[in-house]
Amino acid sequence: MRRKGPGRDDNGLTPEDRRIWTRVSSSVAPPRTRKAARVTPGAETPPVIAPTSAGPLRPAPKPPRPAPASPIDKPRVSPTRPKPAPEALEPRRKQRLSRERDPIEARIDLHGFGRFEAEDQLRGFLISCQARGMRAVLVITGQGRMGGGVIRSAFAEWMHSPALRGVVSGFTTAHQRHGGNGAFYVTLKRRV
Repeated sequence: MRRKGPGRDDNGLTPEDRRIWTRVSSSVAPPRTRKAARVTPGAETPPVIAPTSAGPLRPAPKPPRPAPASPIDKPRVSPTRPKPAPEALEPRRKQRLSRERDPIEARIDLHGFGRFEAEDQLRGFLISCQARGMRAVLVITGQGRMGGGVIRSAFAEWMHSPALRGVVSGFTTAHQRHGGNGAFYVTLKRRV
């Protein structure tokens, strides 16, 4: 709340403030009110022609409807197939990773991150590793206190999220030398 002082009006504005307010308020036009369009379920909504200075909004003329095709003539359109969820690594691949016959090309340690920050870090890490052509990485989540870590328990959910389905081909817990139950081997899909 402004106080009335020398050279100020009842609202506490100076003549300069009042002049600026008049300029701003005169440059603003009130919004036009429009009637809501009537929506009929299953009906197409007509496109709207842009308003001109000549008149109000009008619906565009409807294009002629094509004749219905017989069921035989309809082309088959296959919807985009959802990407498959990551699977558990096959035992031989896990063994090769644990013995480092297949290289672990990058590592990320999620200790110290909160749940949501860890998810963002992990997503960015995996996407960048896939972009660089890496095939296997190690993700260290930690076991948490008494084996109930928040990041570790959310890890499988993150791997199955739609954002990572095109990136991750599989994952499994790591060997004891790489962190055991507090770490995961993650294999990445080839970039298309």
